[in-house]
Amino acid sequence: MKYQSGRAIRFAVATVILCLLGTSGARSQSAKTGTDQKPQMSEDAFKNIQVLRGIPVNEFMGTMGFFAASLNMNCIDCHVKESAGNWDRYADDTPLKNTARRMVLMENLINRADFGNEQKVTCYTCHRGYQIPEVIPSLAEEYGPPPAGDPDHVEQLQGATDSPAAAEQILDRFIQAVGGAQALSKLSSFTAKGSYSGFDTDFQKVPTEIFAKAPNQRTMTNHMPSGDDSTTYDGHDAWFATASNGKPKPLILLSGGDLDGARLDGDLSFPALLKQDLKDWHVGFPAVTLDGHATQVVQGTAPGGTIVKLFFDKDSGLLLRQTRLVGTVIGLTPLHVEYSDYRSVAGVKMPFHWTVTWVDGQSTTDITDVQPNASVAPAKFMKPAAPAGK
Repeated sequence: MKYQSGRAIRFAVATVILCLLGTSGARSQSAKTGTDQKPQMSEDAFKNIQVLRGIPVNEFMGTMGFFAASLNMNCIDCHVKESAGNWDRYADDTPLKNTARRMVLMENLINRADFGNEQKVTCYTCHRGYQIPEVIPSLAEEYGPPPAGDPDHVEQLQGATDSPAAAEQILDRFIQAVGGAQALSKLSSFTAKGSYSGFDTDFQKVPTEIFAKAPNQRTMTNHMPSGDDSTTYDGHDAWFATASNGKPKPLILLSGGDLDGARLDGDLSFPALLKQDLKDWHVGFPAVTLDGHATQVVQGTAPGGTIVKLFFDKDSGLLLRQTRLVGTVIGLTPLHVEYSDYRSVAGVKMPFHWTVTWVDGQSTTDITDVQPNASVAPAKFMKPAAPAGK
């Protein structure tokens, strides 16, 4: 994805989530506390939804990212230009939006008729970063050097034999590399401060705070100029909550692969239980190098079915990258988190720098201070109260 295009995509997506939800009524999302809360559906948050109905808001936004990555376009390439300053205009029909609707129906028909309803054909199958798919073979590509492989797409070698014991050895080595099971057992919580920057901040650094409590509760709050953005996993549910100009917006309850991802981020804060939290472990992947580091790749499956690949430094045993494939109604979207600058905190090594990259954005977090075994109030992991009038 081109830098400027991707930058505009992330900024627009973040702004749409914060502003359009607040202006379109958000009819089904009550933001009440309790276990009966359901994810808000796309048609309840946005106007003029015709094809992508009946899916949660977070999956809808992931689908928008899938479109953007497949065609290398940003939001206002498909929506009217006026939508950049008027949120209601995102609902306006355009020729490209109508084409996208027809393409989704076509893909569904092909997958249903020819592939047993499996997602074998997606937007990316034909477009691969171009608005108009190439139909003429390229001799330059045929006789030129092959493109570098994407580590996120690495698959098991043909004929490789799965060995849960081999996967366990790699995971045990990771636990030992970060300090060992005994040191991890003594870390019951931590708070951290640092900076966050990304497409949604126009790459300007803003303060961030993290509160974590074993075994996997975690909340991260970015103090944006317009208000705080928080992503929380309370051990069962996950949500994104935000405020604009001091006024809370309806929270977005995460589901599917995004819920799996929030849980995994919590797990990696206290990784002693990582082996139990993922299942169906696989090894036997081709050699992969990340930034000059030879890696060992292990694949597991999260409780919600999300495929997760973990790339461990072959020399140090530390985690260099987690990749997860998040399901949407039109295909799997990749997201990866790259870790570096490990430092010891109360005998446990933690990454003080990580970068998150996904189809509609990129962000970087740098930690400057960590307080181990700090007191963390239960309120840090509680759903916010409903905004007044909602």
